[in-house]
Amino acid sequence: MVEREDVPKDFIKLKSEKLSVDEVSELVISPCCGAVSLFIGTTRNNFEGKKVIRLEYEAYASMAEMEIKKICRDVRQRWPSVKHIAMHHRLGVVPVTEASVIIAISSPHRAESLEAVTHCINTLKAFVPIWKKEIYEDEYSWKENKECFWTNSEK
Repeated sequence: MVEREDVPKDFIKLKSEKLSVDEVSELVISPCCGAVSLFIGTTRNNFEGKKVIRLEYEAYASMAEMEIKKICRDVRQRWPSVKHIAMHHRLGVVPVTEASVIIAISSPHRAESLEAVTHCINTLKAFVPIWKKEIYEDEYSWKENKECFWTNSEK
């Protein structure tokens, strides 16, 4: 690890290339923290009995990045001991077993980072304008997150 000034940092990235767990977790390592918590969301090969071939993600990138920054600010208010936050989301095609999203958070103790990671993924799914298309063997379906606030307000 390269020594750096250890001020709290947020690392936000939307990209079409394969995500790296090592790269994301390395971003949040801090000598003053005893915990790094990770969430890795991957493409599974099935959904409700259908064979999933791949996922495809689209985003309103500038708004998505703005919403992710809001999530980071909220985490820092709720868990002031959190040091670094990394939230990387893949766009475009994501094959089965590859990561769609990686969230990493460091804190002095595990409770804060574990709670913050859970909060991040749940809030990301509810508020960030990233859309998922599941591609099956013979059809596809745009998926709506059941957590997403704008889909629930119309029901």
